[in-house]
Amino acid sequence: MASLDSFKCRQTLTVGDKTYEYYSLPLAERNGLTGISKLPFSMKVLLENLLRFEDGRSVYKADIEGFVAWLTDKGTAGKEIGFRPARVLMQDFTGVPAVVDLAAMRDGVVALGGDPAKINPLVPVDLVIDHSVIVDEFGTPKALSQNVELEYERNGERYRFLKWGQGAFDNFRVVPPGTGICHQVNLEYLAQTVWTRKETIDGVEVEVAYPDTVVGTDSHTTMVNGLAVLGWGVGGIEAEAAMLGQPQSMLLPEVIGFKLTGSLKEGITATDLVLTVTQMLRKKGVVGKFVEFFGPGLYNLTLADRATIANMGPEYGATCGFFPVDGETLDYLTTTGRSPERIALVEAYSKAQGLFATVEMADPVFTDTLELDLSTVQPSMAGPKRPEGRVDLGAVAKGFAAAMETDYKKAAEISRRVPVEGQSFDLGHGDVVIAAITSCTNTSNPSVLMAAGLLARNAVAKGLKVKPWVKTSLAPGSQVVAEYLAKAGLQADLDTLGFNLVGFGCTTCIGNSGPLPAPISKAINEQGLIAGAVISGNRNFEGRVSPDVQANYLASPPLVVAYALAGSVQMDLTSEPLGTGSDGKPVYLKDIWPSNKEIQSFIQQNVTRAIFEAKYADVFKGDEHWQAVKTPSSQTYAWEDASTYVQNPPYFQGISKTPSPVTDIVGARVLGLFGDKITTDHISPAGSIKAASPAGHYLSEHGVAVADFNQYGTRRGNHEVMMRGTFANIRIRNHMMGPNGREGGYTIHYPSKEELPIYDAAMRYQAEKVPLVVFAGVEYGNGSSRDWAAKGTNLLGVKAVIAQSFERIHRSNLVGMGVVPFTLQEGTSWASLDLKGDESVTIKGLATVKPRQTLEAEITYADGTVKKVPILCRIDTLDELDYFKNAGILHYVLRGIAA
Repeated sequence: MASLDSFKCRQTLTVGDKTYEYYSLPLAERNGLTGISKLPFSMKVLLENLLRFEDGRSVYKADIEGFVAWLTDKGTAGKEIGFRPARVLMQDFTGVPAVVDLAAMRDGVVALGGDPAKINPLVPVDLVIDHSVIVDEFGTPKALSQNVELEYERNGERYRFLKWGQGAFDNFRVVPPGTGICHQVNLEYLAQTVWTRKETIDGVEVEVAYPDTVVGTDSHTTMVNGLAVLGWGVGGIEAEAAMLGQPQSMLLPEVIGFKLTGSLKEGITATDLVLTVTQMLRKKGVVGKFVEFFGPGLYNLTLADRATIANMGPEYGATCGFFPVDGETLDYLTTTGRSPERIALVEAYSKAQGLFATVEMADPVFTDTLELDLSTVQPSMAGPKRPEGRVDLGAVAKGFAAAMETDYKKAAEISRRVPVEGQSFDLGHGDVVIAAITSCTNTSNPSVLMAAGLLARNAVAKGLKVKPWVKTSLAPGSQVVAEYLAKAGLQADLDTLGFNLVGFGCTTCIGNSGPLPAPISKAINEQGLIAGAVISGNRNFEGRVSPDVQANYLASPPLVVAYALAGSVQMDLTSEPLGTGSDGKPVYLKDIWPSNKEIQSFIQQNVTRAIFEAKYADVFKGDEHWQAVKTPSSQTYAWEDASTYVQNPPYFQGISKTPSPVTDIVGARVLGLFGDKITTDHISPAGSIKAASPAGHYLSEHGVAVADFNQYGTRRGNHEVMMRGTFANIRIRNHMMGPNGREGGYTIHYPSKEELPIYDAAMRYQAEKVPLVVFAGVEYGNGSSRDWAAKGTNLLGVKAVIAQSFERIHRSNLVGMGVVPFTLQEGTSWASLDLKGDESVTIKGLATVKPRQTLEAEITYADGTVKKVPILCRIDTLDELDYFKNAGILHYVLRGIAA
């Protein structure tokens, strides 16, 4: 339907021989929205969205006027709006459960007497299958083909299901396996910066132009903000609602301006820059806020550099890290093969809307600012546990030594080395057993990929070799990368050092690192070694990269190669030699590090529009493996009872047309007492499934061999596996299990006092009809936008999570699954309340709760003492309250469609 257009700003824009309708921000300013030209660019994009969707129901005139007020309150007023993204992006880990839910909703509509065809995406949805390839084979020319074969063997059921979805749903496209990672495919091909859509307005069909915006089921959807596409990660739950036409309920954000000045020095990489930015913004505190980059230094960054910074929005905690349109944007669109007509539209539209940035223009109004002189950035890495744990390259060895003392409690044995069975080498603490050029963060950036290739070439020329205990891999974000590395002649040098192509997708960074060679794994685990990994990704959380590796470091691709040569994070690469050359002389990092001029020369010669056009010419067709996948055509899915990958979830079984009344939480038991920064990886791991775990037992009982368990990430279409995997991360600590907490997913059942896996305890509580609560520290749920972290929590019977603070996406996902998030008052924690986990908790007033209302948790201690603790309900908006009252967002949508 057409906008009410209260500010009379709809007009036409002619570009070439085409005419578009659009909602003019300058005209809206003249017609009453005084001062909006001073807004940050990201806020202008939100404002245009509301102007276009003003309907008097989900978007009111007063909502639009809130942007004028923002110039004064700068986002502190908590003004709620409904935002409708232009499109939705998914990867297969999170996409499979989303399509499962859509299929289940079709069954649910049928049960309520409705038409299943009504369950259809109303906005374009692209699902990129990129998270299922595992680095089983490495270091050989056959690694890529062998890993692809194994991928299809393991994931046949999932791929049949996704291919069914591609045929069953409108507005739904699937990018087949082996193409690249969703964020890089988005950046290089799917995103358009300015989107268009044919609509009927006043009885006339017109083509409307508007900013490209996106929400994605991966937290690193933020990467595309580097291309001036406003987007961020949401849970699959929110994404499904967006696909079905529901607005994304959000508060007008605070916008932190990040001013860039100067330029990077010789030898400094985009990775060094982004680790510095991440550290600065984490210290600043930007959770739930927009970050927007500005200043003269902005124009000294390539678009790939900007995308690298935007990618790590989740690591610095922001909703997004936005870069405006400028000349560099247009150049990138040209290089990557976008049509001349689209590029002309992007330029004309952005300039007409005041969305085109130039070095001369005045700075926007921001909530707050901080500044970085790019010339001060130093060679950096981050680790051993956190993306914000940046250290100068020269301090990595000292940092590891400190971690050996404080984190791993093994300082006295830091120099100990142990033999490796059947091998001619030994292994010690800090030895790099994984060196992986992986993930979207860096492989979108030719400067660091060329640098890695050139460093490899120089190392080979010097006669250096990778240490024999290092598992090496190269998993580019798109086929374009492989093409330009081969064209430049650098892949051969990477191959010589063992950095052969292993796949196109998210591998080591998501936990798809594959098994280490058995003797190395055995030495690490039997001898208690703190092994190291150096990866060019964005996540180095505990238990994520590999179950054998505890010290994980983020680094640029050339440093990944360098550490593979050095073999240990106990070495100072700024002063110690990487090894001995073929001439018998020591070789230092500075001896093989390529110059900026050489890197740029290789980029100009080899990264061409022709490569992008060729690789994306038929992107949805897939290879012979994909084309061979057969699937039936039907509106509803024929669930396979024997499948251990895809099952009909229980959410909509017995659903009624009206929701049941909300009840209070009475006499709840504590399922877990968790510490600070519990990630969604801790809550719902993506990696390997242990045979002795509840999920492992389930798979074994269903005839699945341990070798075929695959990982939690690939089994997200099966709720039976995923609920058993909830809180099952091997590194999670439940402090009910003692002062430091036993590692792994265990708890104590009360009143029996029996120690059990969390899943088993939860099922016993369900049988006893006892509700559950979870307590946690600060930043609960940070990391990936993993909807199963909320779904699993719900299915275990948890009614509320009480934490000191939440990461944005997980808080929203909990509400979307009918679990209430609460925050304790400042200065209060479960530890300060002296909780042991044997207490019971009652929370009343939920039937009449209002957004962000303070309630009381009545805690009854084991000795009978009762304490009433104020807790803030983090159901933040009225829309979220509706979702909660319906037992979840999908139930709310389903009832609306079936009405």
